Amino acid sequence: MKINTVENRLIQVLVTIAILFVAGSDPLSAQNRSENQTRPNILFCISDDQSYAHTGANGDPVVQTPAFDRIAREGLRFTHAFCDAPTCGPSRSAILTGQHIWRLEEAGNIHSTLPAKFATYTELLAKAGYAVGYTGKGWSPGRLEPGGRTMNPAGQEFNQRTLKPPFKAIRNTDYAANFQDFLKQVSENQPFCFWLGTSEPHRGFESGAGMKTGKDPAKAIVPPIFPDNDIVRNDILDYLVEIEHFDAMVARAIAAIEARGQLDNTIVVITSDHGMPFPRAKASLYDAGSRVPLAIRWPQGIQRPGRTVAAFANLSDLAPTFLEAAGLEPPEMMTARSLLGIFRGATPNNRNAAFIAMERHDGCRQGGKGYPCRAMRTRDYLYIHNFEPTRWPSGSPDASVCARSIPFGEIDTSPTKTFMMEHRNEHGVARLAELAFEMRPAEELYDLKNDPHQMVNLAGSVAIAETQASLRGQLFDHLRKTRDPRVVGGTVDWDYYPYYGRISTKRWSVDEKPTTEKLKKDLPERNRR
Repeated sequence: MKINTVENRLIQVLVTIAILFVAGSDPLSAQNRSENQTRPNILFCISDDQSYAHTGANGDPVVQTPAFDRIAREGLRFTHAFCDAPTCGPSRSAILTGQHIWRLEEAGNIHSTLPAKFATYTELLAKAGYAVGYTGKGWSPGRLEPGGRTMNPAGQEFNQRTLKPPFKAIRNTDYAANFQDFLKQVSENQPFCFWLGTSEPHRGFESGAGMKTGKDPAKAIVPPIFPDNDIVRNDILDYLVEIEHFDAMVARAIAAIEARGQLDNTIVVITSDHGMPFPRAKASLYDAGSRVPLAIRWPQGIQRPGRTVAAFANLSDLAPTFLEAAGLEPPEMMTARSLLGIFRGATPNNRNAAFIAMERHDGCRQGGKGYPCRAMRTRDYLYIHNFEPTRWPSGSPDASVCARSIPFGEIDTSPTKTFMMEHRNEHGVARLAELAFEMRPAEELYDLKNDPHQMVNLAGSVAIAETQASLRGQLFDHLRKTRDPRVVGGTVDWDYYPYYGRISTKRWSVDEKPTTEKLKKDLPERNRR
């Protein structure tokens, strides 16, 4: 009887193996397929230069963003989400690696590289069996080879499909169709992770695009950091048109997942790398440059959807979130924190501040140097520490020392910027131009309840000295804990790393990564001061 039982079990095992063999599989791969079916897909949608305020769900009365609004309505809408750096490459490096930019060496600069030693969530998911790809703007701008990489960290590129853009300044990439091409090559039951990154609403814009789509300049909300006139209002409308293009691409991508019956187990994230391309916004640590829209939908992983989340988050928190959602342990080097607790409805712990930083943006100062600064943003205050206050924060007025060959070159050329520069000595503009272009002190402190647009610096005021000291201490404690070289000591090389933009102090071959010592030696002495 015992022998018969053993024989029966053996027969059952052999039959099972035979069935799996006929199906072209084995017990282990069958188990993997079962696990893959439960692991969530990830669709990460990131616009290029969009501030928090500019979605319908976040209150803008003009822009039409049905895709963002849907994800916010059916998932979570974050009201205090901040980029790690208000500059493209460093922000994207932080998103991919789950680390502050001051921990990423060269990747702390734009037009640089992302060293391969820094793990990315995309690489780890690919190793775990995910199909990983991207379209449009992935990690960028910069050069990958000096960092030891052979492909974009965002994944395999899908950029073959094009379309006729609605306006001349919009890229002709059909982002949604490229995503569909990616889906076609994803294996059955294989989870995927896709990065949909548009170049919109990065400048330039087609002048008058907003009016051509029927937008009313009178309804545009003009932040008090800009002059309020028809030039600025129409510039804002043209910017909103490009946000709508991004949102339409996201809507088509969501529809493609829905058609496959996979939307409920897909983490859909919609955000931007940093704020709007206007003065005192992009490339600054103020809210217009660092506070970004963020909505996340995942029915199988988010409890009580439809919530508004007031807890603070940095975009770098997405990397450990994606990994943990996939059942992976984030590597120790990732200092950001997963958002899964918030997904489950838990009360957030120690999420009462965001930390933002900048090193070299476009190097528009003497010697191609940056403007190193760090910030701590709480519900009530924004505290900024500028490490080199004798440098021009928005770039030098002397275009000849700027890598972009434009005055105040950290700020993109625009009708708004041009108007402010040309009328900078006039009543009603002079103060705003000063805030946008002139020097800043070592410390800045803004009371957000009374000054939501951060226009009155209270640092140095006796009445708020205790608060200033407390925020300074909290910021520097965090910088020490996360090993910022500007605080803990060590090599500080951001001013000397190669610049791989259009104009560079020195060009390097693809296979040559210069040492810091060599770069310093090759730079003129006046540039090293």
